[in-house]
Amino acid sequence: MQDPRLKELYESWLNEATIEGMQVKLESGELTSKELILLYLSRIAEHDRTINSIIEVNPDALHIAIALDTERKTNGSRGPLHGIPVLIKDNIDTFDKMHTSAGSLALQHSIAMKDSFVARQLRKAGAVILGKTNMTEWANFMTEGMPSGYSSRGGQVLNPYGPGRFDVGGSSSGSGAAIAANFAAVAIGTETSGSILSPASQNSLVGLKPTVGLVSRSGIIPISHSQDTPGPMARTVTDAALLLNAMIGIDENDPITLTSGELAKTDYTTFLQDTYHGSFKVGIARDVYFDYLNEEKRELLNKAIQKLQEIGMTVIDEVNIPSTKAKWTYDVLTFEFKADLNSYLNGLHPSVPIRTLKDVIAFNNGHKEETLKYGQKILIESELTSGSLTEEDYIHSLEQDIYLSTKQGIDSALIENELDVIVFPNNYGASIPAKAGYPSITVPAGYTSEGEPVGITFTGTAYSEPTLLKVAYAFEQATKHRISPKF
Repeated sequence: MQDPRLKELYESWLNEATIEGMQVKLESGELTSKELILLYLSRIAEHDRTINSIIEVNPDALHIAIALDTERKTNGSRGPLHGIPVLIKDNIDTFDKMHTSAGSLALQHSIAMKDSFVARQLRKAGAVILGKTNMTEWANFMTEGMPSGYSSRGGQVLNPYGPGRFDVGGSSSGSGAAIAANFAAVAIGTETSGSILSPASQNSLVGLKPTVGLVSRSGIIPISHSQDTPGPMARTVTDAALLLNAMIGIDENDPITLTSGELAKTDYTTFLQDTYHGSFKVGIARDVYFDYLNEEKRELLNKAIQKLQEIGMTVIDEVNIPSTKAKWTYDVLTFEFKADLNSYLNGLHPSVPIRTLKDVIAFNNGHKEETLKYGQKILIESELTSGSLTEEDYIHSLEQDIYLSTKQGIDSALIENELDVIVFPNNYGASIPAKAGYPSITVPAGYTSEGEPVGITFTGTAYSEPTLLKVAYAFEQATKHRISPKF
């Protein structure tokens, strides 16, 4: 950087800066939002060629920041996100000069005709949408064997802790890698099953997958209305809570948000107090899930569990989830994807020729070298359904998923053992709360000897975000595992 003052901030302060720390400098006049954007753009320019996490930068970001600086001087701050740069996953609509493509070449020229509900809420809070993040194409519901973080439009996202060595996690891969690499304050990811929790675990982040209904899905390229939800990804639990505050709200275009009640108006930072942790009872879901871990990672999780005990939580080991070994399928997603995607595509600008899933498949077939490196097996499977959600197999699968994930799943384990939360390693076990529409939060739990991040995930029942944040914050403050990746 040429400006010596900004260069000093870039080298000594920006890395791992929190939203609170940014606001201190913004309020004192030591820093402007415009300068903050310049700092992050410089970091992206210097390091993202290694990581490939940003698919597009918002050309209006600097001007938006300048306008917010002016507003701060004349009217004061809107709140904690005023002038703060946020990155958004490439499947979330923004009504600006950026595209929304879900990483596909089929939609690479698509510009949304209006903001998604989430983007609108962020702008209202005063956030600066800095850019769009790369992702696993079609949120990893395109084919089998596609690496996490790969898209035809954006290429391969790499894990900043070990580019080319460690899995980056999917499908919110770009959001995870970008925040781990300190390319913005916070980011939005989306999850259908593990797509926030996985990149959070792999990139030493806090990732919160909310209850389906707490955050609107309007204006987000879908997989499944039963399971989809956007959520915050951040370097600290506090920053994740601040971002969640800005995302929530009742949206009549997404009826499930009407179930969130008072939680749609809650300040989630009020749950971040050390004094809470002694009263919690946590259960460890070992059977099957810990089998995915090698010896070193298992030891890291055991140390994390020991820390929960040391800070006063009651730990119940070997908690049984009755449906753990059930014969699970992704049939509900296969059926819902066609119906939900066709509805989204039908609302695109008339200039976009892609209007149905069938059009996506045909486009890919017409551009095989660029789009079908790993095929499109799952897209074709979904296209074979009626799209009307009338099939007997769909209805039976939906009912089975709900029953096995709730009454024979998360709720069964919580009630039988009188638990507040269930602990899973990394994102293993994410599919059960995903099918239930229940929340989970991942927090850094350490690193292997090779430097690969490991996460611990806390899961609860519907709308248990307050409890999850309390537990996650207590663990984070007692351990403070996160360290920056070394470039």
